[in-house]
Amino acid sequence: MPAPEPPVRVGILGGTFDPPHAGHVAAARAVTEQLALDRLLLVVANDPWQKSGQREISPAEDRLALTRALADEIPGAEASRLEIDRGGPSYSVDTAEEVLARAGGPAELFLVVGADLVPELESWHRHEELARLVTLAVVSRPSGPAPVVPEGWRVAWVDGPQVALSSSEVRELLASGASVDGLVPAAVIRCIRRLGMYAVPR
Repeated sequence: MPAPEPPVRVGILGGTFDPPHAGHVAAARAVTEQLALDRLLLVVANDPWQKSGQREISPAEDRLALTRALADEIPGAEASRLEIDRGGPSYSVDTAEEVLARAGGPAELFLVVGADLVPELESWHRHEELARLVTLAVVSRPSGPAPVVPEGWRVAWVDGPQVALSSSEVRELLASGASVDGLVPAAVIRCIRRLGMYAVPR
């Protein structure tokens, strides 16, 4: 009798990706390599409920186009429109359930989060069910203190790179006409220009 197939190791890195930048690349590469992932889904949020109403979010299809350009920089990564197609607010637990349902066989899910998000986990939608479905892949800087993870979560620690950058900083630079070379992958910059986003001339 043949041995059962080992589960596919799938990472879920969700985000607004408005726009994607070098920090996303560094985190994605770190988790893919350190956790030996078979696939990494860059899941573009449809309606990021934690940011909704705080600022204007770029159209989901435009953010997906940027994320596809980002995925080309990361072996094993693919942009996912799963949350866009589902519509409504984007909750990680719904995404985890859908990825498992579509896996077509045994799968082990790793939900990629930055260390700064760990204290907020218990405020997440259906967080107890999410904890049963995934292993948290916490990207933390080796020099920083490890965050305290709430009880009930499986955790894999990933030594993250020192990339102090946010999408809001990139948007401000682009809107001011400043260069973002080295901060944003060249393919993403070309896509931003093609779409005329962030007040960048086509």
